[in-house]
Amino acid sequence: MKRLMTTTGLIGVLLSMVMAISPAQAQDTENPYQLIQGVADKTFNRIKQQRDTIESNPDHLRTIVEQELLPYVDYKFAALKVLGRHFKSVPREKLGEYIKVFREYLVTTYALAMAQYDEQEVVFQQGMQYDGEKVVTVRALVKEDGRPDIKIAFKVRKDSQTEQWKAYDMVAEGISMLSSKQSEMEPLLRQEGIEAVMAKMREKNEQDINLKREGSKE
Repeated sequence: MKRLMTTTGLIGVLLSMVMAISPAQAQDTENPYQLIQGVADKTFNRIKQQRDTIESNPDHLRTIVEQELLPYVDYKFAALKVLGRHFKSVPREKLGEYIKVFREYLVTTYALAMAQYDEQEVVFQQGMQYDGEKVVTVRALVKEDGRPDIKIAFKVRKDSQTEQWKAYDMVAEGISMLSSKQSEMEPLLRQEGIEAVMAKMREKNEQDINLKREGSKE
């Protein structure tokens, strides 16, 4: 159970880390491997540098997510992937509202996950040829003292209009963040519809950010 909790928590942490890139490094989005590897170092460094601010005001993590992460997250694509086969049953006039709520939901999810960051090390595997590819998988290992390595794979897709790469999902030890969200929301979509899904997301969006670590007392 401890292993599962650690892996699940790291999904959000590492996806956040990977997709947080500053405008000054925007050119890196033309290479998915450089994007992932460069952003990891930059984001970890920013968290370390702003640790005092985060400790005194954990909600500052939301600001970091908004400023550094969301411009480089394909949240619209992710939102529609979560709907899955229920996409066709959602009223067209509700899609825009749903995507907006989903965006805020991602901000909260990533901020909560980043609160668990405790200086884990990520070692990336060598990049592969990606010419002509639309989706690339960037593989890595998460290393933490006293715990087994965790295998992770970042999913990055190429925007057909901008020709830039954006991260949209991560798989950690076989657990896909998007698939997990889809499984979580599917019964609610089927039984109560999109309004109930948005209500659940809005409820989470109100959640406070607490700097809790794995194994800490609730």
